[in-house]
Order: sequence, then structure tokens, then C-alpha cells
Amino acid sequence: MAFTISVLALTYLSVSVWAQSLQDVLRGGEERYKYPTSFTQGIVPKGIHSHNDYWRPLPFYTALSQGCISIESDVWLYNSTLFVGHEQSALTTSRTFQSLYIDPILSVLQRQNPSSPFVSSPTHNGVYDTDAGQTLYLFVDLKTSGLETWPYVVKALEPLRKANYLTTLNGTTLTIRPVTVIGTGNTPLSLVQPVTTRDYFWDAPIPTLNSTFSNITALVSPIASTSFTQTIGPVLGTSLNETQLLKLRAQVKVAHEKGIKVRYWDQPGWPIGTRDGIWRTLRSEGVDLINADDLEAAAGKNGDGEGW
Repeated sequence: MAFTISVLALTYLSVSVWAQSLQDVLRGGEERYKYPTSFTQGIVPKGIHSHNDYWRPLPFYTALSQGCISIESDVWLYNSTLFVGHEQSALTTSRTFQSLYIDPILSVLQRQNPSSPFVSSPTHNGVYDTDAGQTLYLFVDLKTSGLETWPYVVKALEPLRKANYLTTLNGTTLTIRPVTVIGTGNTPLSLVQPVTTRDYFWDAPIPTLNSTFSNITALVSPIASTSFTQTIGPVLGTSLNETQLLKLRAQVKVAHEKGIKVRYWDQPGWPIGTRDGIWRTLRSEGVDLINADDLEAAAGKNGDGEGW
């Protein structure tokens, strides 16, 4: 009897130790299972634009956790510093373009591009471990004077520029890098288009790509945007009417023929059925970036956005 109890005890002890060790392994406890570029391990990049990204609990990082390939930062120039916020009353001295975006993005890219004896030259992996070639679109929405503010934005990009992390244009040669900067809001076209060697681009208005801005190419505007409500109109129900659908298709066709991706902002956010229906339509009609405030819903991670 004593022998039986001892055997059972030893068996239990052995299983407990084994299980504990297995859990340690599953938690990444053993060094052999770790690798240096695992910061965004398992996150799938998605065609989602984090609208007003600075409203997130953790700007940039929250969007990164959901797989967004595009983020947006509103900037205001005061005393030679770029502050981030939707309105002037929301600005604080600690929330700057550098602290909320430049420094965090640079930190993640340094993690994804460590020095290694296995590479012979510096790498240019993007922020996502599952797709190192996916660029992160960084929309910089100028709220103060464009002519005055834009040079400060260009200067603020220097840490990313120095590390060769910015998508660049050299004449007609486009080199895609981990971050593609796009000026929007008050960003003046005159400070972007004439510059033949640059690492920043311009957000063209979708409705005028075949008229006022017919000379705009993807070398100037990799992505074009416009207000959904002003361009397509209000939505009754969960789908577009025939006139709206034809207009959407025509605009997407013009942009895509130029190699320009499209994004619509100011979409209906409520009712939820309407929002999800419009997201579904935009995606099926070839819209490249879904503009979203609720990132979890857009990524399909909660009940509201499941299956849209």
C-alpha cells in the first residue's frame, strides 16, 4: 500500500513538473524560442486607417496592436514645436509629434531591424513581423498654416530619415521603406510636388483626380482621400443606392488607373449596421483603406464588427 502511494505521488510530481515546464515553454520561457523581431509577432496587417489616432489610449501602439497600416496625427505649430491634438484646447506640452509618433515608430523599427551577424548590411523591415515589406502610412494633418508648419514636419522626420526608414522619391524612382509620410490638411501641394528628391508625399482629393488635379500621379500622392458624406452623400439603411455606387466605382477607377490608393473619411459611424454595411461595400469595391474610429470593430475583434 505504501509502495502504491509512493508511486502515485512520484507520478503526480513528475506530471506537475512536466506541466509547469511546458507552460514555461509556451510562455516563451526558453531562450531558444525567442527571436529579436517578435515585437509585433502574430499581428496581421490590415487595410485600416486609424482615424484621429492620437485619441487612442496609446497613440500609434493601439493601432499597431490591431494591425492598422495607416495612422493619422493632427499637428499644430507653436513656438517651433509640433503639438498633437484635435482641437487647440486639447493640446498639452507633453503630447508632441516627436513624443507620440517619431520616437515610438523609431523604437519599433529599431526592434525590427536589430544588428545581427546574419545580415551583411542594414535591413529595412517594417513594423509588422508577419509582413516586413508592409509600409506604415503616416498621415500628418496640418492644422496651422501649411507654409509655416510643413518645413517643421520635414525637419521632425530627421530621425527616421537618418535611419533610412522613409519611403523616398528620387526623380521618378520610388523606393518603398517602412514609413510613408503623407501630408494632409493644410499641407501645401507647392511644397511637395515640385520637390523631385524627397521623402514625403501629398494627400490628393479623390473627386478632382480627373479634373483640377489630373496631373497628380502616385509619385506625388500614393493615397488620395475625401469626405464620404460630402462626396457620396448620406446613407439610408445599410447600403448605397445605385447613383452612389456608380459614383464610388468611378472615383475608385480613376484613382487606381493612376496607381493611387483611396480612402474615404467621415463615413457614418452609427447605426452600427449602417457603419458595417458601408465598410463592407467600400472593401468589396476596392477602397484600399477603411477609415475607422473603432479599431477593434474594423479588425473584427468585437461583436459590433464581427463579420462585416
